[in-house]
Amino acid sequence: MEKIKIGIIGLGYVGLPLARLFATKYPVVGFDINKKRVDELMSGKDHTLEVEESILKAVLKKSANDQAGLYCSCNIDDIKDCNYYIITVPTPVDKNNRPDLTPLCKASETVGKVIGKGDIVIYESTVYPGATEEDCIPVVEKVSGLKYNTDFYAGYSPERINPGDKEHTVEKIKKVTSGSTPKIGEKVNALYASVITAGTHLAPTIKVAEAAKVIENSQRDINIAFVNELKKIFDRMDIDTNAVLEAAGTKWNFLPFKPGLVGGHCIGVDPYYLAQKAQEYGYHPEIILAGRRLNDSMGEYVASQVVKQMIKKGIQVKGSNILILGITFKENCPDIRNTKVVDVINALKEYDTNITIYDPWANPKEVMHEYGLNVLNEISEDEFDTIVLAVSHNKFENIDIHSLSHNICVVYDIKNFFSRKQHLERHK
Repeated sequence: MEKIKIGIIGLGYVGLPLARLFATKYPVVGFDINKKRVDELMSGKDHTLEVEESILKAVLKKSANDQAGLYCSCNIDDIKDCNYYIITVPTPVDKNNRPDLTPLCKASETVGKVIGKGDIVIYESTVYPGATEEDCIPVVEKVSGLKYNTDFYAGYSPERINPGDKEHTVEKIKKVTSGSTPKIGEKVNALYASVITAGTHLAPTIKVAEAAKVIENSQRDINIAFVNELKKIFDRMDIDTNAVLEAAGTKWNFLPFKPGLVGGHCIGVDPYYLAQKAQEYGYHPEIILAGRRLNDSMGEYVASQVVKQMIKKGIQVKGSNILILGITFKENCPDIRNTKVVDVINALKEYDTNITIYDPWANPKEVMHEYGLNVLNEISEDEFDTIVLAVSHNKFENIDIHSLSHNICVVYDIKNFFSRKQHLERHK
């Protein structure tokens, strides 16, 4: 029976839950270049809140030995004797929305320094079809001096982590797997199948698995773009978009998408990866990029609608005090990556307004570092001219809007959160 020792490269939203899961059965070394993150995890804490403290502490061990459990390190020597390397680093886009493979290439260099004959490197990061074998593997070959599919092998198993979701955790989501040869595909599939209770799907090639992942989020992006466009149309017609969607949703095959801001590390990014590769093959994607353009415009649109409502109520926009409820990219989690709430804030700032941001989930230091914005973790006791509900955190349910607002106040509810709450209370 094969002796398995796994090295996880990158201990963020994807890497840590996966490392924790594998550590219940195998010896796992989690490697990250961020010493502060490693020290935090070894103390049993996870600021992303993806793994509970008790669950994390239950699998931690004090050294990179061969016993089942998780040891986190920023010392590359601690992953030298692994035979499976799983790369879970971010794949962002640059300021021009072009794929940035820098973290992926750096992680490949790290693996290249330690990979040995017969070892397998598996990529989980979302990429365009071909990236694993055309962009990453050559880096591993160059650094290691080993030959692909002769001395070492590869797999691709795209992450399906949903930050903040405590129901659909990593082991409960079906996993797509693939390998660089049929035999390696079977080995990669068996590795994941040993811990994923929801089962696995072995794709015929790495490119098929890469393509499957990138279209999952592109499909969601396009569907959300459609309902965002509907909102723009119905707003002009003075029709309640949410009421329309509720009525249409009574049909059995109507897809329940909602309008809103599309940010985060996946849906707002992945379509650009597919579009980039398509253009390299001489095809200019129309629907994919149109959906991206529309969704990227929603921050500016929301701000314009807020200002329009303020003017209608006779509120002077310049110098007004506006409260933004929520800045994370989604509800009930601290993840601020690629949050489009920032687009709303920046657009409102152009009107010389005074912005106060309240988010009980967000880390103020991270928000300041990423966006240069001040965030409060406690609700302000001031009164505001306008309140914008940007993220539907459960913790906002008990907010008394009236105590925070002047007699004349605009409440702009992007997520239909307060209306939905009132609707549920009426039907209790």
